[in-house]
Amino acid sequence: MIQGFKEFILRGNVIDLAVAVVIGAAFTAIVNVLVESLINPLIGLFFAADSLETALQITVPTLGGGTSTFAIGAILGAIINFLAVALVVYIVFVVPMNRARDRAAAKAGVTEDAEDLPSETELLVQIRDLLQQQGNTPPRV
Repeated sequence: MIQGFKEFILRGNVIDLAVAVVIGAAFTAIVNVLVESLINPLIGLFFAADSLETALQITVPTLGGGTSTFAIGAILGAIINFLAVALVVYIVFVVPMNRARDRAAAKAGVTEDAEDLPSETELLVQIRDLLQQQGNTPPRV
């Protein structure tokens, strides 16, 4: 059991996932500060508020005599924060990795033209024909 756990932990994809989580958390912190200190005040200028937490609030009376507040600005801030994090991750990680993969494929002479490759059915027909030519005709099902 210990050996199986050790093999699981030392697999490349588990380590890659752990690294991705740590890097994602670090970038999230950076982007959160960027959004809180730059983007939220810019949006707050349009709504005359210090932050999105107080901007675009809708207060409605409840049946019990109190009030209930819908913080639309906080939702907008969360959406902006998510989009900012996703944009940074895309620009910093996805774009360079795609370029590196394309360069490596071009260097190796690999093409990704699926049109040049035969389909599964065509491959199976070729295998059947080769088996028939060799005299190893498989039984019909």
